[in-house]
Amino acid sequence: MRNRSILPLLLAGLVVLALLAFGGNGFLGQLTEGATPEATSSSVPAPGAASGQAVPPTPPPPTAAPENPSGLPEVRESALPAEGRRVLNLIRAGGPYRYSQDDQTFGNFERILPRQDRGYYREYTVPTPGESDRGARRIVSGAGGDKYYTDDHYESFKFIAEGS
Repeated sequence: MRNRSILPLLLAGLVVLALLAFGGNGFLGQLTEGATPEATSSSVPAPGAASGQAVPPTPPPPTAAPENPSGLPEVRESALPAEGRRVLNLIRAGGPYRYSQDDQTFGNFERILPRQDRGYYREYTVPTPGESDRGARRIVSGAGGDKYYTDDHYESFKFIAEGS
């Protein structure tokens, strides 16, 4: 007899636990339908809405070049050598690149650039006039849009302030 009197208490406890666990949005929350918060909002109508005038959509903010996440010195895009500006344009266009090593993963083994997961950075050759090989100049581009210039084969880097 004693076991039968505990059963209703256990069931009631399970229902309370289910309500707490699902916050009313689970199985039991689906049993009732109510108005959405947007439908019951007491917000003020947009300007022009009360007079029946259409309100033009707000244009998205202009996309800006990424901020300098590195703390490294900056170089303006316009201050790069002409070859560097051409390579930047190729990167923006997705190629084609002059060297087979371009658009390959840059390992950041020197740890000068901000640490990121492998594959975040890609490197591109900036040709040096008069050099018979690829030379020392590179642009390294991050997946977040950040770009860096080195003219001493990764000994130092400058953040490229694009558009300036």
